[in-house]
Amino acid sequence: MRDNGRVTSATRQPVTPVFATPPRLIATDLDGTLLRDDKSVSPRTVAALAAAEKAGIEVFFVTGRPARWMDVVSEHVHGHGLAICGNGAAVVDLHGGPGEHRFVKVRELARENALDAVRLLREAAPGTLYAVEQTYGFYQEPDYPKLHMEIPDALAPAEELLAPDSQAAGEPVLKILAYHPELDPDAFLTLARVAIGDRATVTRSSPSALLEISGPGVSKASTLALCCAERGISHEEVVAFGDMPNDVEMLTWAGRSYAMGNAHPDVLAAASGRTVANNDDGVAVVIEQLLAEHG
Repeated sequence: MRDNGRVTSATRQPVTPVFATPPRLIATDLDGTLLRDDKSVSPRTVAALAAAEKAGIEVFFVTGRPARWMDVVSEHVHGHGLAICGNGAAVVDLHGGPGEHRFVKVRELARENALDAVRLLREAAPGTLYAVEQTYGFYQEPDYPKLHMEIPDALAPAEELLAPDSQAAGEPVLKILAYHPELDPDAFLTLARVAIGDRATVTRSSPSALLEISGPGVSKASTLALCCAERGISHEEVVAFGDMPNDVEMLTWAGRSYAMGNAHPDVLAAASGRTVANNDDGVAVVIEQLLAEHG
């Protein structure tokens, strides 16, 4: 999930030729990848997604966004209409349309682990501010900055928001957001991973020092692997697209993967290929090539 901002300038990169194995599933990130910087889906990309589904290739939107932020692509749902949200914390059926999304699978962050993560990161990085993302609600600390497109359901210290007797205690926690006003984003990510260890999964998708903390082992890659196993699809038959560190595991797992021209250096290193930037319809460029070679 990204706040309002860009990561790097768009840079054209060569597209790696596709492999011999026909694709059965396309897994694409949204912000900075499928979406243009104005959060729109270009007509060329809409056409490419529809053509892929028509050719029998499933399309999964795989994003850090919560389910309630999926309206941006709901009208472009074809076929099954499933999305992986919250960096793998939830699988959501988008067919119901805006506000009617159905949770198919939830991989929650246990409150005990969440409280441990908050405590350990407070010790390692004083000044860290927190928000809590749940299946339907969003809660934050009073000083947490206005990074997101919504009004929080409640304001309180993270320890109170995550307490067993909190007002939303019966609702699964999908992830914690941790923001630091001064640290370098990549340095903050490294520090948090060392401090939190195996109590949670830590990643980031924002150009600012905003981390996303999920349950142990929960990532875009691990949830995508579960969904593919249910469909009898191997990782060699998956084509993945991404631009930020929260995409790295997915790009490494997929049989073929593409970093956007505007991608973070870690993503460029992880992907097996490169395409042009999100504003230049990089996902559509590769899909068109795939369909031409395997059509």
